Amino acid sequence: MNHTKGGLVIFTANSHPSSRELGKRIAERLGVELGKVQVYQEANRETRVQIQESVRGKDVFVIQTVSKDVNTTIMEMLIMVYACRTSCARSITGVLPYFPYSKQCKMRKRGSIVSKLIASMVCKAGLTHLITMDLHQKEIQGFFNIPVDNLRASPFLLQYIQEEIPDYRNAVIVAKSPASAKRAQSFAERLRLGIAVIHGEAQDAESDQVDGRHSPPTVKTTGAIHPSMEIPLLIPKEKPPITVVGDVGGRIAIIVDDIIDDVDSFVAAAETLKERGAYKIFVMATHGLLSSDAPRFIEESAIDEVVVTNTIPHELQKLQCPKIKTVDISMILSEAIRRIHNGESMSYLFRNIGVDD
Repeated sequence: MNHTKGGLVIFTANSHPSSRELGKRIAERLGVELGKVQVYQEANRETRVQIQESVRGKDVFVIQTVSKDVNTTIMEMLIMVYACRTSCARSITGVLPYFPYSKQCKMRKRGSIVSKLIASMVCKAGLTHLITMDLHQKEIQGFFNIPVDNLRASPFLLQYIQEEIPDYRNAVIVAKSPASAKRAQSFAERLRLGIAVIHGEAQDAESDQVDGRHSPPTVKTTGAIHPSMEIPLLIPKEKPPITVVGDVGGRIAIIVDDIIDDVDSFVAAAETLKERGAYKIFVMATHGLLSSDAPRFIEESAIDEVVVTNTIPHELQKLQCPKIKTVDISMILSEAIRRIHNGESMSYLFRNIGVDD
């Protein structure tokens, strides 16, 4: 049954078959068929997109999930959006459940803010609206000059906890670092559970010792600073021993985060929680990148179950590790598409969402 007005076209921009599964689920929920498009790689690795139906005057929604080759994923999205724009589509909405390069949203020494660059590129290509989910930092929305709807996967993960973890009342929500404490607090308050924070683990920040800023100047400068002036030095950080703030003894530990990619920190956190007496350990995250040997490390670790959504396809990783479970979020994405196309309010999808969620 079609749940939308006419003039809606949904395309999947990904050339990888496993990455088109989410688009099929969304189209099925909306009662429409996926638009006819051909996306493929030339022999020289150039991306080619051929739209095989008219989009003139229509609302186009381009669904793109991130495959293993993230740079090809971005080019497929850009070329398809631009093709729709030059084919006179009325509006072009990008549906990127996981926004690529979102971790690179802060200046690191002499690096760059790559997520700002990606935002500028998709806007320049012709995107008029963006639907995404659980941005790594909510401030990324400010990089765009188009409307951005940053949906939340937490209602689906909370539902999984309540329905699939029988003794969840005996659980404690764990933040594997102080940086993820707000997310853990949000989960704990909604489930009426306690919270624990692991402090003192190795940080992901880059080492300052390799930065060229510590190099002496090649030319001696005079007169820049008065000889009597001394700029106070910032005291260097010293990592304290690993401690767990909160009681996890005899309880189920549920570690929550937004992205799980390199699982080393999650495995280390699970070992720490086991030592402190937790008898079962779950890891829950919105985006399961699970790169490289992550499935093997999870299978060999103290983690009992890893729960992620299908914002990113990970069927291969599930075959390698039975501990990985998937929560389907196509329902909220399809509802967002329906509301935008029909001109309805999006506030229903953000009920009870706070500033810190």
